[in-house]
Amino acid sequence: MSKEHIGFIGLGLMGRAMVECLQKDGYQVTVLGNRDRTGVEEALSRGGSEAANAREVAEAADIVMLCMGTSEQVEGRVYGDYGILAGVKPGQIVIDFGTSLPASTIKIGGDMEAKGAAYLDAPIGRTPAHAKDGLLNLMCSGDKAAFDRAKPVLDVMGENVFHLGKLGSGHTIKLINNYFGMTTAVAMSEAFATADAAGIDRETLYDVMAAGPLRSAMMDFIRNYAVDGNCDLGFSIGNAGKDVGYYREMTAQLGLNSRMSACASNALNEARDAGDGDKMVPEMVDWMTRNLPNKG
Repeated sequence: MSKEHIGFIGLGLMGRAMVECLQKDGYQVTVLGNRDRTGVEEALSRGGSEAANAREVAEAADIVMLCMGTSEQVEGRVYGDYGILAGVKPGQIVIDFGTSLPASTIKIGGDMEAKGAAYLDAPIGRTPAHAKDGLLNLMCSGDKAAFDRAKPVLDVMGENVFHLGKLGSGHTIKLINNYFGMTTAVAMSEAFATADAAGIDRETLYDVMAAGPLRSAMMDFIRNYAVDGNCDLGFSIGNAGKDVGYYREMTAQLGLNSRMSACASNALNEARDAGDGDKMVPEMVDWMTRNLPNKG
């Protein structure tokens, strides 16, 4: 059997790495980028083609993939005269790899279903470096038959590919995961800033904390920056704040009052508004060190 033609929209760092992985495995890819053409030119140099708009991507492809930053951006590529929905075909599969609001995902899924297409959400775990080598974690949900059809392609990009149930479950779990991870990161950043203020060595603090049940990979990411100056978590403060904000919006839609996420959200958004949104999450240690002192 010939391999499916892939349409890929969103060629940031993660998207362009995923496209490279697909092309290395022999998939024909039609791409659509945004302002930065770096990923588009890379895909074209490997034999890919470029569409003028999202509708053309849908018309050309068997499976359409999106890797974008926000639900608003996804909806912008789905709807309208030149959106995916205008070009989608019965039996086609559309997959959102971003971290989106579940309510938006479910709405889009219903609109796709009305045209005979299947919509899957498959948010990503791990980094662009993992994506190049096909080692992502993919948290996919939606119609099981569509998932089974798409799985050979997902297996090219992912080391661990999960089917998590009904549409929106992947995005829900990803938001819970990111809320917890970013809350840990912000709390550990404050812990180091507090140690500084108290005259306690950062490594000493870490050694004590890491000897007990608190130790985690996220804690180690923050430690590596705070102690060694190594920023090995490539996730921006702005994106972290967006994801925690989406988590808060999701919980509100569920009729819940998320108390724990408020602190992480406030700190991340304060740092973003102060001009640090493009810095990486481990650099919250610096922001906390500057801003923890009581200025009132």
